Amino acid sequence: MGKIHGFKYVLCLSSSILLNLYLLDSVLRRDGELTWSKSAAVEAEAVASISCSGHGRAFLDGLFSQGKPVCECNSCYGGPDCSEFSSGCLADADSGNPLFLEPFWIAHAADSAVVVAGWHRMSYIFDDGSSISKELERHIRQLHAVTRNAVTEGRFILFGTGSTQLLIAAVHALSQDDSPSPARVVASIPFYPVYEMQTNFFRSMDFKFQGDASDWKNTSGSSLNFIEFVTSPNNPDGQLKEPVLQGPFVKTIHDHAYYWPHFTAIPAPANGDVMIFTMSKITGHAGSRFGWALIKDEGVYTRMSRYLSLNTMGVSRDTQLRALKLFKVALEGEGKEIFEFGYKTMRNRWEKLSKTFSGSTRFSIQKIAPRYCTYFEKIVGPSPAYAWLKCEREEDKDCYAVLKAAGIISRDGVLFKAEDHYVRLSLIKSQDDFDFLLNRLNALVSEEGAKII
Repeated sequence: MGKIHGFKYVLCLSSSILLNLYLLDSVLRRDGELTWSKSAAVEAEAVASISCSGHGRAFLDGLFSQGKPVCECNSCYGGPDCSEFSSGCLADADSGNPLFLEPFWIAHAADSAVVVAGWHRMSYIFDDGSSISKELERHIRQLHAVTRNAVTEGRFILFGTGSTQLLIAAVHALSQDDSPSPARVVASIPFYPVYEMQTNFFRSMDFKFQGDASDWKNTSGSSLNFIEFVTSPNNPDGQLKEPVLQGPFVKTIHDHAYYWPHFTAIPAPANGDVMIFTMSKITGHAGSRFGWALIKDEGVYTRMSRYLSLNTMGVSRDTQLRALKLFKVALEGEGKEIFEFGYKTMRNRWEKLSKTFSGSTRFSIQKIAPRYCTYFEKIVGPSPAYAWLKCEREEDKDCYAVLKAAGIISRDGVLFKAEDHYVRLSLIKSQDDFDFLLNRLNALVSEEGAKII
């Protein structure tokens, strides 16, 4: 009888050990395999694999027809698979949509992909009580250190819903000085139209837009309060700029959206008191709406932080997660791959555009001298985001109309407070957009020779 009980005990013990080994083996086998994210990954890859003839994209959040994603076509392309080209459409060079970097991210599909759990960051705040990912902040500081484009030591950092939100937050913070009159907000012509549009839209008693900074140069040493926007490189002409106004009552907002190696040489780290950057012009992800500010003064930081908190209660946690993933990819090899790709693309486009206008007497584009870049450690040629085109003939005083008649949509120079002899042409859209724009410009310039003959 004792032998039977002993046998049963050994049998139960052996069975228990075998069961535990089986369960452990199952866990180990599943480790590294997709479980809950598998269907999401399959769905994402299925949509991404739709080629749209190379002239468009299908998206998970796009329209579906008969259960299948619908291709969203590039400008001038149509049809179910974007294979139908419309030669009669207008070449759209208006917007600053940075799709020139799309091929880079397609080549880095695996590295840049993000799978977000349904329970990811559901709280309003992080564990430390803030609305900012410390890991993302660390990567941003590292990005500036690698590119050598900005001083981050001794600076506070704030995140915004794109740089647009941060611009008005900075104006608000810098105008809070108990002055009996509103701060005069100015910028140097030609300037980014949003500066004036936002300042006027919010109609604050603390600040008022007052036009061209040069008009106030002789009064900046007085007790009048000024807030000057300095865009470097400038939008629309790509020039590196310095403040026009100086004095104890002048505060400066440095908009460095384009101060990255693919758009300009980096001669030295930017070192302003308030510096604003945006992810859209470094990685191309304009739709993610993410920007950040580097701020020297704690009081300004506190006022900007309060403004952002009351306005949106911080930036989406999903956006911060995606930004972190993208910056990790951008930082690989100290950024050489993305910045070399971006620079070569923009440099190639600028060279082609320059060749088009080299023999023209009717049109001209801005001159940007080659200069030494501390990031590439060599002299680099210009690679601006935009062409600042001038119609040279007196009869072509409405340059926007001249280009539109030639089948080109530009951005009117009047919007930048410049003369109507000027227009801005975007060079940062898709390759399809640029190729079609160049084709139309070549045709327009070739008319000069035909008329002379």
